[in-house]
Amino acid sequence: MASGSLFWDASIDELVQGYTFDEERDLYLCLICNQRFENGAVFQRGSTLYEAKKAVSYHIQDNHNSMFDYLIGMDKKYTGLSEHQKELLQYFKAGLSDKEIVSELTGGSPSTIRNHRFKFKEKEKQAKVFLAIMALLKQEEKEDKQQLIDFHKGATMVDERYAITIEEKEKVLATYFKEGLNGPLTSFPSKEKRKIIVLQQLMRHFQPNQVYSEKEVNTVLESKYSDFATLRRYLIEYGFMDRNKDGTKYWIKN
Repeated sequence: MASGSLFWDASIDELVQGYTFDEERDLYLCLICNQRFENGAVFQRGSTLYEAKKAVSYHIQDNHNSMFDYLIGMDKKYTGLSEHQKELLQYFKAGLSDKEIVSELTGGSPSTIRNHRFKFKEKEKQAKVFLAIMALLKQEEKEDKQQLIDFHKGATMVDERYAITIEEKEKVLATYFKEGLNGPLTSFPSKEKRKIIVLQQLMRHFQPNQVYSEKEVNTVLESKYSDFATLRRYLIEYGFMDRNKDGTKYWIKN
């Protein structure tokens, strides 16, 4: 499961390779599960020992199959791709010819597949231009509190509720955490947008890639608000957390 900002702050090259290097801590980090590989340490794979950079590459291969599979398997709200487009890209990745792809599909023609290849190339060009535009825009941005905050990747429905500016977030948090962000929640808001902001803040008390029992979740939430059952329910409903069928295990949803 990709961990929030680490994944989304990565460069294109880092997303392709699946890991990033943290210079300050001198370690490699898997962008999907955040597993660490300390530079200078030795890691065993089978009967062979590898240095950190090689080890993190093998880790992605062994545990996540490939970055292509992981990325193409992401929800449409992140890829912008339909299921049919994903299927075609998988055929392209496998090296199938247009005729071979037609034989795998029900209907279509080689010319139709070629048209899809062309459209993907155009989409790639558009993406490059858009990334350049956004990079230039960010150069002009300083402490603009009208910027929108990032929403969690597990969001069950992305709509206007998630159009939250930095300024809005700060005001809501000041209203509901009167003793500061490390203090208790004074009340739970009724408005949807405010709920999202409060729940997002509460999620900072949980660690990614860690499995919690229901009792552990309750303990964390009760330290912030007496009605921990309501908080727990909304964390699941809004896609911040997930749980197994019998409710004995909880984890951050990505």
